[in-house]
Amino acid sequence: MQVVLGMFVVALWSLGTAIATASRAVAMTPTNTSIFSPASTPAKSIYDLSLFVLAITGTIFVVVAGLLAFIIFRFRERREDDTAEPAQIYGSTQVELAWTVIPVLIVITLFLTTARIIYAIQDAPKPKAALDVTVVGHQFWWEFNYPKLGIHAVNEMHVPVSNPQAPKPTFMRLLSADVIHSFWVPQMSGKTDLVPNKVNELWIEPQQTGMYVGQCAQFCGVEHAKMLLRVYVDTPEGFAAWVKNQQQKGVRDETVAAGRHVFETQACMNCHTVAGTAATGRFGPDLTHLMSRDTLASGAMDNTKENLREWIRRPDTYKVGSLMPAMQLSDEQLDQVTAYLLTLR
Repeated sequence: MQVVLGMFVVALWSLGTAIATASRAVAMTPTNTSIFSPASTPAKSIYDLSLFVLAITGTIFVVVAGLLAFIIFRFRERREDDTAEPAQIYGSTQVELAWTVIPVLIVITLFLTTARIIYAIQDAPKPKAALDVTVVGHQFWWEFNYPKLGIHAVNEMHVPVSNPQAPKPTFMRLLSADVIHSFWVPQMSGKTDLVPNKVNELWIEPQQTGMYVGQCAQFCGVEHAKMLLRVYVDTPEGFAAWVKNQQQKGVRDETVAAGRHVFETQACMNCHTVAGTAATGRFGPDLTHLMSRDTLASGAMDNTKENLREWIRRPDTYKVGSLMPAMQLSDEQLDQVTAYLLTLR
């Protein structure tokens, strides 16, 4: 009995410690991958549902564990009375009805509540002011196309903040260029798969500005773990400024003409696009506004001059499964191409 009670106490202590640790982590990290700090309407609905389910299942655990502890203590073996036969109970209609009806009611409640949340998220009406974004998953990076704005972004999606007075949700069409991927930004919404030859849909309605991180949540190959993404929720003014910058064509800078020449005479232009130039490749990310991004290689590293040069020189060093080949450029060519790419803002 002492061993069982000890295990029960340890289990309760471990549960309490885990909850406290998770709460501290969420409180200390303003931008994280926890579903317990929602910043969007769908994520908030999922969060509320999870708390409701946790409350019901937690109550069941406490009741069952409490009864178990009571029975272990109340009906423990006593040396002075170990020959007495306990009272014999041959059935109770009330008890049997209770342990049948109550679980059925709990299951029905959970089912109806979950169905209501699923319906509210999947069949949400699309307002006219909604922002449309087409998300395409590649091995191993993200492509974000804004069809009404003529913008092609990579790995970092910008959306405007929404508020009850002026709702501005973002509705996404999810596509895959190769294998199954999964779009998941925990603080924005639940994860949704990107399946080849199939269009899935997802929407978010951010209530707070900031940067929210996510990743591919479906194993898609050797570099699945480095298929990261970011969602930047901007103020209306900030989003308008970002849109204006992204709609500009590539600026011709004669001071980096040598680097542009290397870029356009190597295989770079066959895979990448730079608006306003002869580079129109669609196999790799659009580089028109490369330096407006905070990261390289789908979040694998910070977007700095040093990292950019090393990424061009040896992509496999940072992303083993990357389809981008090492171009075998000389040090001089590397410097020239890097200088040219640094002007793409």
